[in-house]
Amino acid sequence: MTEITVAALQLGFTADIDKNIANVSRLVREAAARGAQVILPPELFEGEYFCRVEDEGLFANAAPVGEHKAVLAMQALAEALKVTIPTSFFEADGPHHYNSLAMIGPDGEVQGVYRKSHIPDGPGYEEKFYFRPGNTGFKVWPHAAAQGRSTLGVGVCWDQWYPETARAMMLMGAEVLFYPTAIGSEPHDTSLDTARLWRRAMVGHAVSNVVPIVAANRVGVEHGQTFYGTSFIADERGDILAELGRDDEGVITATIDLDIVKRHRAAFGFFRDRRPDLYGRLVADV
Repeated sequence: MTEITVAALQLGFTADIDKNIANVSRLVREAAARGAQVILPPELFEGEYFCRVEDEGLFANAAPVGEHKAVLAMQALAEALKVTIPTSFFEADGPHHYNSLAMIGPDGEVQGVYRKSHIPDGPGYEEKFYFRPGNTGFKVWPHAAAQGRSTLGVGVCWDQWYPETARAMMLMGAEVLFYPTAIGSEPHDTSLDTARLWRRAMVGHAVSNVVPIVAANRVGVEHGQTFYGTSFIADERGDILAELGRDDEGVITATIDLDIVKRHRAAFGFFRDRRPDLYGRLVADV
C-alpha cells in the first residue's frame, strides 16, 4: 500500500511579508503535526494579491528563487519538519518576472521551479502586466515517503481552468495534482460568483484523469476584492474528502491510497482509449 497524506492551507494576507510567512508557517506546523507530508499554501502568499492594479513599483517585490524570503522560510521549515511544501512566489530572473512555484522537498532543497503557464488578464486580475508566460513547461516531481513513492504535479491558479494542464501532468506521471490559487470577486460583474465554477473545473480534472486534487485559496477582503476560500481536497472520483468555507482560516488534510487510485485509473480506461492521432487540432494555433 502506497499512502500519502496531503494538506491545503487557507488564510488571509496583508502587505506585511514577515507576518504572512509567520502565519503560513504556523499552519504548516499544524498540518505536519496532523501527519501531512505535502502541504500546499495558497498562491503568492508573500503578500496581498497585488495584480488587481498595474503599479510598476511592485516589481521591486520580486526576487530570484535563491533570495526570496518566502522560499527561504519554507526551505527551513520543510527541512525542520521533513515535509514537502510547493511554494508560490513572485520571481525575478534577470529582466524577466514570473509567477512561479518552487517545489521544496523534505530536505529543504528546491527540487525545481515551475513558472505559471497560463497568465490571466482582466479586471482585478491584471497578471499580464507583471508576469511573463512561463517557459518551464509543465513539471512533475518525485516524492518519497515512508509509505512508498509518488509523483506530484502542480499547476498555479489560472492553470487550473485548463484540462490540458491536468492531462499533460498526468501523462508525465503525476499521481496527485495540486493547485495554489488566489481567486475571489469579479470587479467587472458583482453578480458573478465563480466559486462553484472554480471547484467544478478541478473536480472535472479529478474525474477525467482519475486523480486526487488539492486546491488552496486565500480568504478575506483586500482593497475591496473578496477572496472566497472554499479550499478542498477531492479524491479520484471527484468526491470531496475535506473542505473549508468561504471565510475559514485553517488546515485540511486527507490520506490517499495511491495503489487504489492507480487501479481505478486503469479500470476506467481513459488513458488506454486516448486517440492522440486525432488531437492535432488541440495544438494548432488557428
